[in-house]
Amino acid sequence: MTTALSAAGDEAGPGGEAEAQEVVNVAAVVTAYHHNSHADVIVSRLLETETLDGNGRRPKLKLVALYTDQVPDSDISRRLAEKHGVPIYDTVAEALTLGGDKLAVDGVLLVAEHGDYPKSDTGQTIYPKRRLFGEIVKVFESSGRVVPVFCDKHLADNWEDAKWMYDTAARMKFPMMAGSSLPVLWRYPPADVRRDAKLKQIVAVSYHTLDAYGFHAMEMVETLAERRNGGETGIRQVQCLTGDAVWRAGREGVYDLALLKEAISRFKERPLPADYNLEELVPEPVLFVIDYNDGLRTNVLTLNGAVAEWSVAWRYDDDSVESTLFWTQEARPFMHFTYLVRGIERMMHTGNPTWPVERTLLTSGALDALLISKKEGGAVRETPYLNIEYATEWNWEQPPEPPPDRPIDGQ
Repeated sequence: MTTALSAAGDEAGPGGEAEAQEVVNVAAVVTAYHHNSHADVIVSRLLETETLDGNGRRPKLKLVALYTDQVPDSDISRRLAEKHGVPIYDTVAEALTLGGDKLAVDGVLLVAEHGDYPKSDTGQTIYPKRRLFGEIVKVFESSGRVVPVFCDKHLADNWEDAKWMYDTAARMKFPMMAGSSLPVLWRYPPADVRRDAKLKQIVAVSYHTLDAYGFHAMEMVETLAERRNGGETGIRQVQCLTGDAVWRAGREGVYDLALLKEAISRFKERPLPADYNLEELVPEPVLFVIDYNDGLRTNVLTLNGAVAEWSVAWRYDDDSVESTLFWTQEARPFMHFTYLVRGIERMMHTGNPTWPVERTLLTSGALDALLISKKEGGAVRETPYLNIEYATEWNWEQPPEPPPDRPIDGQ
Protein backbone atom coordinates (compact mmCIF):
# COMPACT_ATOMS: atom_id res chain seq x y z
CA MET A 1 0.00 0.00 0.00
CA THR A 2 1.22 3.50 -0.80
CA THR A 3 2.24 5.44 2.30
CA ALA A 4 4.59 8.08 0.93
CA LEU A 5 3.77 11.62 2.01
CA SER A 6 5.34 14.93 1.15
CA ALA A 7 7.27 16.83 3.80
CA ALA A 8 4.09 18.72 4.58
CA GLY A 9 1.97 15.60 4.41
CA ASP A 10 1.62 15.15 8.14
CA GLU A 11 -0.09 18.53 8.45
CA ALA A 12 -3.79 17.92 7.96
CA GLY A 13 -5.94 20.67 6.54
CA PRO A 14 -9.73 20.83 6.90
CA GLY A 15 -11.04 17.30 6.92
CA GLY A 16 -7.55 15.87 7.48
CA GLU A 17 -6.03 16.66 4.11
CA ALA A 18 -2.52 15.36 3.51
CA GLU A 19 -0.80 16.15 0.24
CA ALA A 20 0.64 12.86 -0.95
CA GLN A 21 3.31 12.27 -3.56
CA GLU A 22 1.64 9.25 -5.12
CA VAL A 23 -1.85 8.30 -6.17
CA VAL A 24 -3.64 5.44 -4.44
CA ASN A 25 -5.81 3.18 -6.62
CA VAL A 26 -9.26 2.65 -5.13
CA ALA A 27 -12.47 0.83 -5.98
CA ALA A 28 -15.90 2.28 -5.23
CA VAL A 29 -18.81 0.05 -4.21
CA VAL A 30 -22.04 2.04 -4.34
CA THR A 31 -25.76 1.38 -4.16
CA ALA A 32 -26.98 3.91 -6.75
CA TYR A 33 -25.12 6.60 -8.70
CA HIS A 34 -27.32 9.44 -9.90
CA HIS A 35 -26.97 13.21 -10.07
CA ASN A 36 -26.29 14.70 -6.60
CA SER A 37 -26.41 11.29 -4.92
CA HIS A 38 -23.76 10.53 -2.32
CA ALA A 39 -21.98 8.42 -4.90
CA ASP A 40 -21.91 11.48 -7.16
CA VAL A 41 -20.75 14.04 -4.58
CA ILE A 42 -18.11 11.68 -3.16
CA VAL A 43 -16.89 9.38 -5.95
CA SER A 44 -17.28 11.96 -8.73
CA ARG A 45 -14.71 14.14 -6.96
CA LEU A 46 -12.12 11.53 -7.88
CA LEU A 47 -13.11 11.96 -11.52
CA GLU A 48 -14.25 15.58 -11.88
CA THR A 49 -12.02 17.23 -9.21
CA GLU A 50 -13.06 18.65 -5.85
CA THR A 51 -15.33 21.26 -7.43
CA LEU A 52 -17.09 18.68 -9.66
CA ASP A 53 -16.31 20.72 -12.77
CA GLY A 54 -12.79 19.60 -13.72
CA ASN A 55 -11.26 22.86 -12.50
CA GLY A 56 -10.50 22.10 -8.85
CA ARG A 57 -7.86 20.20 -6.96
CA ARG A 58 -7.72 16.55 -7.95
CA PRO A 59 -7.61 14.13 -4.98
CA LYS A 60 -4.66 11.77 -5.03
CA LEU A 61 -7.03 8.85 -5.22
CA LYS A 62 -7.52 7.16 -8.59
CA LEU A 63 -10.80 5.41 -9.21
CA VAL A 64 -9.87 2.23 -11.05
CA ALA A 65 -13.05 0.17 -10.59
CA LEU A 66 -16.73 0.67 -9.84
CA TYR A 67 -19.61 -1.55 -8.75
CA THR A 68 -23.18 -0.26 -8.60
CA ASP A 69 -25.79 -2.35 -6.80
CA GLN A 70 -28.67 -0.72 -8.70
CA VAL A 71 -28.84 1.10 -12.02
CA PRO A 72 -31.88 3.41 -12.06
CA ASP A 73 -32.98 5.32 -15.15
CA SER A 74 -31.29 8.38 -13.63
CA ASP A 75 -27.90 6.64 -13.44
CA ILE A 76 -24.88 8.74 -14.44
CA SER A 77 -22.14 6.24 -13.56
CA ARG A 78 -22.04 4.74 -17.04
CA ARG A 79 -21.53 8.10 -18.69
CA LEU A 80 -18.84 9.19 -16.20
CA ALA A 81 -17.08 5.83 -16.32
CA GLU A 82 -16.89 5.92 -20.10
CA LYS A 83 -15.63 9.51 -20.04
CA HIS A 84 -12.84 8.70 -17.58
CA GLY A 85 -12.01 5.17 -18.67
CA VAL A 86 -13.16 3.49 -15.46
CA PRO A 87 -14.39 -0.11 -15.79
CA ILE A 88 -17.71 -1.03 -14.16
CA TYR A 89 -17.91 -4.60 -12.90
CA ASP A 90 -20.87 -6.88 -12.33
CA THR A 91 -19.81 -7.97 -8.83
CA VAL A 92 -18.03 -6.48 -5.84
CA ALA A 93 -15.35 -9.16 -6.07
CA GLU A 94 -14.60 -8.34 -9.70
CA ALA A 95 -14.33 -4.64 -8.86
CA LEU A 96 -11.82 -5.27 -6.07
CA THR A 97 -9.77 -7.74 -8.11
CA LEU A 98 -10.10 -5.84 -11.42
CA GLY A 99 -11.53 -9.00 -12.89
CA GLY A 100 -8.74 -11.21 -11.58
CA ASP A 101 -8.50 -13.54 -8.60
CA LYS A 102 -6.63 -11.37 -6.06
CA LEU A 103 -7.22 -8.00 -4.44
CA ALA A 104 -5.86 -5.43 -6.90
CA VAL A 105 -6.70 -2.07 -5.29
CA ASP A 106 -5.26 -0.21 -2.30
CA GLY A 107 -8.48 1.15 -0.84
CA VAL A 108 -12.25 0.75 -0.99
CA LEU A 109 -15.05 3.32 -0.78
CA LEU A 110 -18.40 1.88 0.30
CA VAL A 111 -21.12 4.45 -0.47
CA ALA A 112 -24.54 3.00 0.30
CA GLU A 113 -26.90 5.94 0.75
CA HIS A 114 -29.30 6.05 -2.20
CA GLY A 115 -31.36 3.55 -4.15
CA ASP A 116 -34.64 1.67 -3.96
CA TYR A 117 -34.46 -0.39 -0.77
CA PRO A 118 -37.05 -1.41 1.85
CA LYS A 119 -37.67 0.30 5.17
CA SER A 120 -37.23 -1.28 8.59
CA ASP A 121 -39.98 -1.30 11.20
CA THR A 122 -38.30 1.73 12.79
CA GLY A 123 -38.44 3.72 9.55
CA GLN A 124 -34.81 3.39 8.50
CA THR A 125 -33.88 2.56 4.92
CA ILE A 126 -32.23 -0.86 4.93
CA TYR A 127 -29.23 -0.14 2.73
CA PRO A 128 -27.27 -3.37 2.06
CA LYS A 129 -24.19 -2.21 3.92
CA ARG A 130 -23.53 -5.50 5.69
CA ARG A 131 -23.97 -7.50 2.49
CA LEU A 132 -21.65 -5.26 0.46
CA PHE A 133 -19.14 -5.03 3.32
CA GLY A 134 -19.22 -8.82 3.60
CA GLU A 135 -18.41 -9.16 -0.09
CA ILE A 136 -15.46 -6.79 0.35
CA VAL A 137 -14.22 -8.83 3.31
CA LYS A 138 -14.46 -12.09 1.33
CA VAL A 139 -12.00 -10.67 -1.19
CA PHE A 140 -9.65 -9.67 1.63
CA GLU A 141 -9.85 -13.19 3.09
CA SER A 142 -9.29 -14.99 -0.20
CA SER A 143 -6.41 -12.66 -1.13
CA GLY A 144 -4.63 -12.76 2.23
CA ARG A 145 -4.35 -8.95 2.11
CA VAL A 146 -6.36 -6.06 3.48
CA VAL A 147 -6.64 -2.36 2.59
CA PRO A 148 -8.39 0.64 4.17
CA VAL A 149 -12.17 0.85 3.85
CA PHE A 150 -14.34 3.96 4.13
CA CYS A 151 -18.08 3.52 4.80
CA ASP A 152 -20.21 6.56 4.04
CA LYS A 153 -22.46 7.81 6.89
CA HIS A 154 -23.63 5.27 9.48
CA LEU A 155 -22.23 1.76 9.58
CA ALA A 156 -25.69 0.17 9.30
CA ASP A 157 -29.34 0.77 10.09
CA ASN A 158 -29.24 -1.61 13.07
CA TRP A 159 -26.85 -2.31 15.93
CA GLU A 160 -26.18 -5.96 15.10
CA ASP A 161 -24.91 -5.22 11.61
CA ALA A 162 -22.96 -2.12 12.69
CA LYS A 163 -21.18 -4.03 15.47
CA TRP A 164 -20.44 -6.95 13.15
CA MET A 165 -18.81 -4.61 10.63
CA TYR A 166 -16.75 -2.92 13.36
CA ASP A 167 -15.68 -6.22 14.91
CA THR A 168 -14.79 -7.67 11.52
CA ALA A 169 -12.48 -4.76 10.70
CA ALA A 170 -10.87 -5.06 14.14
CA ARG A 171 -10.42 -8.82 13.81
CA MET A 172 -8.88 -8.56 10.35
CA LYS A 173 -6.86 -5.48 11.33
CA PHE A 174 -7.72 -3.25 8.38
CA PRO A 175 -8.11 0.52 8.75
CA MET A 176 -11.75 1.54 8.72
CA MET A 177 -13.40 4.93 8.82
CA ALA A 178 -17.00 6.04 8.43
CA GLY A 179 -19.28 9.02 8.89
CA SER A 180 -20.63 12.02 7.06
CA SER A 181 -19.50 15.52 6.15
CA LEU A 182 -21.08 17.20 9.22
CA PRO A 183 -17.96 17.02 11.43
CA VAL A 184 -15.73 18.70 8.82
CA LEU A 185 -17.91 21.45 7.37
CA TRP A 186 -18.25 25.17 8.17
CA ARG A 187 -19.30 26.47 11.56
CA TYR A 188 -20.64 29.96 12.11
CA PRO A 189 -19.18 31.21 14.38
CA PRO A 190 -16.14 28.88 14.21
CA ALA A 191 -16.66 27.42 17.69
CA ASP A 192 -15.73 24.06 19.19
CA VAL A 193 -15.93 22.48 22.64
CA ARG A 194 -12.77 23.29 24.53
CA ARG A 195 -10.52 20.26 24.69
CA ASP A 196 -10.90 18.43 28.06
CA ALA A 197 -13.64 20.79 29.24
CA LYS A 198 -16.41 19.56 31.53
CA LEU A 199 -19.83 19.69 29.91
CA LYS A 200 -23.30 19.71 31.44
CA GLN A 201 -25.57 19.52 28.42
CA ILE A 202 -25.73 19.82 24.63
CA VAL A 203 -28.89 20.85 22.76
CA ALA A 204 -28.99 20.52 18.98
CA VAL A 205 -31.58 21.41 16.37
CA SER A 206 -32.18 19.26 13.29
CA TYR A 207 -34.73 18.81 10.52
CA HIS A 208 -35.97 16.49 7.76
CA THR A 209 -35.96 12.68 8.24
CA LEU A 210 -35.05 10.94 11.48
CA ASP A 211 -32.88 8.29 9.86
CA ALA A 212 -30.76 10.17 7.31
CA TYR A 213 -30.74 13.63 8.88
CA GLY A 214 -31.12 12.31 12.41
CA PHE A 215 -27.80 10.54 11.90
CA HIS A 216 -26.23 13.82 10.78
CA ALA A 217 -27.46 15.51 13.95
CA MET A 218 -26.20 12.67 16.16
CA GLU A 219 -22.78 12.87 14.55
CA MET A 220 -22.76 16.66 14.93
CA VAL A 221 -23.24 16.45 18.70
CA GLU A 222 -20.87 13.51 19.13
CA THR A 223 -18.10 15.44 17.36
CA LEU A 224 -18.48 18.02 20.14
CA ALA A 225 -19.09 15.61 23.02
CA GLU A 226 -16.02 13.45 22.36
CA ARG A 227 -13.76 16.41 23.19
CA ARG A 228 -14.98 16.65 26.80
CA ASN A 229 -12.96 15.84 29.89
CA GLY A 230 -12.16 12.14 29.98
CA GLY A 231 -13.06 11.57 26.33
CA GLU A 232 -15.99 9.45 25.27
CA THR A 233 -17.47 7.22 28.00
CA GLY A 234 -20.38 5.63 26.14
CA ILE A 235 -24.15 6.01 26.33
CA ARG A 236 -26.19 4.70 29.27
CA GLN A 237 -29.72 5.18 27.94
CA VAL A 238 -31.78 6.92 25.28
CA GLN A 239 -35.37 8.06 24.82
CA CYS A 240 -37.32 9.43 21.84
CA LEU A 241 -40.34 11.66 22.53
CA THR A 242 -42.80 13.03 20.00
CA GLY A 243 -45.62 15.55 19.79
CA ASP A 244 -46.77 17.41 22.90
CA ALA A 245 -44.43 15.29 25.03
CA VAL A 246 -41.54 17.25 23.48
CA TRP A 247 -42.86 20.60 24.71
CA ARG A 248 -43.74 19.09 28.08
CA ALA A 249 -40.19 17.76 28.40
CA GLY A 250 -38.88 21.29 27.88
CA ARG A 251 -41.10 22.70 30.61
CA GLU A 252 -40.02 19.90 32.95
CA GLY A 253 -36.31 20.55 32.37
CA VAL A 254 -35.51 17.44 30.36
CA TYR A 255 -33.65 19.74 27.99
CA ASP A 256 -32.29 23.23 28.62
CA LEU A 257 -34.69 25.75 27.05
CA ALA A 258 -32.04 28.47 27.18
CA LEU A 259 -29.69 26.28 25.12
CA LEU A 260 -32.46 25.61 22.61
CA LYS A 261 -33.03 29.34 22.21
CA GLU A 262 -29.28 29.90 21.83
CA ALA A 263 -28.99 27.23 19.14
CA ILE A 264 -31.92 28.71 17.21
CA SER A 265 -30.29 32.14 17.35
CA ARG A 266 -27.51 30.84 15.08
CA PHE A 267 -29.69 30.22 12.02
CA LYS A 268 -28.16 31.82 8.94
CA GLU A 269 -30.26 31.04 5.87
CA ARG A 270 -33.72 30.91 7.46
CA PRO A 271 -33.76 32.79 10.77
CA LEU A 272 -36.97 32.63 12.78
CA PRO A 273 -38.94 35.83 13.47
CA ALA A 274 -38.34 37.51 16.82
CA ASP A 275 -41.78 36.49 18.08
CA TYR A 276 -41.58 32.83 17.00
CA ASN A 277 -43.62 30.19 18.81
CA LEU A 278 -42.25 26.71 18.18
CA GLU A 279 -45.42 24.99 19.37
CA GLU A 280 -47.35 26.78 16.63
CA LEU A 281 -44.69 26.34 13.94
CA VAL A 282 -43.86 22.67 14.50
CA PRO A 283 -46.82 20.29 14.36
CA GLU A 284 -44.82 17.09 14.90
CA PRO A 285 -41.69 17.74 16.99
CA VAL A 286 -39.32 14.90 17.85
CA LEU A 287 -36.84 14.85 20.73
CA PHE A 288 -33.84 12.55 21.11
CA VAL A 289 -32.61 12.37 24.72
CA ILE A 290 -29.18 10.75 25.12
CA ASP A 291 -27.70 10.15 28.57
CA TYR A 292 -24.00 9.32 28.73
CA ASN A 293 -22.24 7.23 31.36
CA ASP A 294 -20.43 10.25 32.82
CA GLY A 295 -23.61 12.30 33.33
CA LEU A 296 -23.58 14.37 30.13
CA ARG A 297 -26.98 14.76 28.50
CA THR A 298 -27.40 15.49 24.82
CA ASN A 299 -30.72 16.50 23.26
CA VAL A 300 -31.56 16.66 19.56
CA LEU A 301 -34.83 18.35 18.53
CA THR A 302 -36.14 17.75 15.02
CA LEU A 303 -38.34 20.76 14.29
CA ASN A 304 -39.76 20.34 10.81
CA GLY A 305 -41.93 23.25 9.79
CA ALA A 306 -39.72 25.83 11.45
CA VAL A 307 -36.17 24.66 10.84
CA ALA A 308 -34.05 23.83 7.80
CA GLU A 309 -30.57 24.15 9.33
CA TRP A 310 -28.38 22.37 11.88
CA SER A 311 -27.29 24.27 14.97
CA VAL A 312 -26.14 23.39 18.46
CA ALA A 313 -25.46 24.99 21.84
CA TRP A 314 -23.64 23.57 24.84
CA ARG A 315 -23.25 24.46 28.50
CA TYR A 316 -19.98 23.98 30.37
CA ASP A 317 -19.72 22.94 34.00
CA ASP A 318 -19.19 26.59 34.98
CA ASP A 319 -22.53 27.46 33.27
CA SER A 320 -20.90 29.35 30.39
CA VAL A 321 -22.49 28.70 27.00
CA GLU A 322 -21.26 28.48 23.41
CA SER A 323 -23.15 27.80 20.19
CA THR A 324 -22.66 27.50 16.47
CA LEU A 325 -24.35 26.71 13.17
CA PHE A 326 -23.16 23.69 11.16
CA TRP A 327 -23.47 25.02 7.61
CA THR A 328 -23.78 22.96 4.45
CA GLN A 329 -23.59 24.25 0.89
CA GLU A 330 -27.04 23.15 -0.26
CA ALA A 331 -26.25 23.37 -3.98
CA ARG A 332 -23.64 22.03 -6.31
CA PRO A 333 -20.70 21.69 -5.85
CA PHE A 334 -21.71 20.77 -2.24
CA MET A 335 -18.23 21.73 -1.22
CA HIS A 336 -18.52 20.27 2.29
CA PHE A 337 -18.06 16.83 0.72
CA THR A 338 -14.61 17.94 -0.41
CA TYR A 339 -13.42 17.91 3.20
CA LEU A 340 -14.95 14.51 3.80
CA VAL A 341 -13.05 13.22 0.75
CA ARG A 342 -9.83 14.78 2.04
CA GLY A 343 -10.22 12.84 5.27
CA ILE A 344 -10.73 9.67 3.25
CA GLU A 345 -7.73 10.52 1.11
CA ARG A 346 -5.52 10.88 4.14
CA MET A 347 -6.51 7.48 5.52
CA MET A 348 -5.96 5.79 2.19
CA HIS A 349 -2.42 7.16 2.04
CA THR A 350 -1.35 6.72 5.65
CA GLY A 351 -3.27 3.63 6.66
CA ASN A 352 -4.49 5.48 9.74
CA PRO A 353 -8.13 6.61 10.15
CA THR A 354 -8.35 10.40 10.11
CA TRP A 355 -11.08 10.28 12.79
CA PRO A 356 -12.23 7.36 14.95
CA VAL A 357 -14.67 4.80 13.57
CA GLU A 358 -15.88 4.39 17.16
CA ARG A 359 -17.67 7.73 16.77
CA THR A 360 -19.76 6.25 13.96
CA LEU A 361 -20.29 2.96 15.78
CA LEU A 362 -21.67 4.86 18.78
CA THR A 363 -23.92 7.16 16.76
CA SER A 364 -25.17 4.28 14.58
CA GLY A 365 -26.13 2.27 17.65
CA ALA A 366 -27.67 5.22 19.46
CA LEU A 367 -29.82 6.20 16.47
CA ASP A 368 -31.08 2.62 16.16
CA ALA A 369 -32.00 2.57 19.88
CA LEU A 370 -33.71 5.97 19.63
CA LEU A 371 -35.89 4.89 16.73
CA ILE A 372 -36.82 1.72 18.61
CA SER A 373 -37.80 3.98 21.55
CA LYS A 374 -39.97 6.00 19.19
CA LYS A 375 -41.66 2.84 17.90
CA GLU A 376 -42.30 1.84 21.52
CA GLY A 377 -44.07 5.11 22.28
CA GLY A 378 -41.16 6.93 23.91
CA ALA A 379 -39.93 4.19 26.23
CA VAL A 380 -36.56 4.70 27.91
CA ARG A 381 -34.09 2.19 26.51
CA GLU A 382 -31.08 1.11 28.52
CA THR A 383 -28.04 0.69 26.26
CA PRO A 384 -25.27 -1.18 28.10
CA TYR A 385 -23.96 -2.35 24.72
CA LEU A 386 -23.12 1.30 23.93
CA ASN A 387 -20.45 1.46 26.65
CA ILE A 388 -18.03 2.50 23.94
CA GLU A 389 -15.04 4.41 25.25
CA TYR A 390 -12.61 6.21 22.98
CA ALA A 391 -10.45 9.30 22.73
CA THR A 392 -9.36 11.19 19.65
CA GLU A 393 -6.76 13.81 18.87
CA TRP A 394 -8.61 14.87 15.72
CA ASN A 395 -9.41 18.57 15.60
CA TRP A 396 -11.91 20.38 13.43
CA GLU A 397 -10.64 23.29 11.32
CA GLN A 398 -12.76 25.90 9.54
CA PRO A 399 -12.60 25.24 5.78
CA PRO A 400 -11.97 28.09 3.32
CA GLU A 401 -15.09 29.87 2.15
CA PRO A 402 -16.81 27.78 -0.53
CA PRO A 403 -17.05 28.73 -4.20
CA PRO A 404 -20.41 30.19 -5.29
CA ASP A 405 -23.34 27.90 -5.89
CA ARG A 406 -23.71 26.83 -9.49
CA PRO A 407 -26.19 29.15 -11.28
CA ILE A 408 -27.67 26.11 -13.07
CA ASP A 409 -27.55 22.85 -11.16
CA GLY A 410 -27.54 20.74 -14.29
CA GLN A 411 -26.15 17.30 -14.99
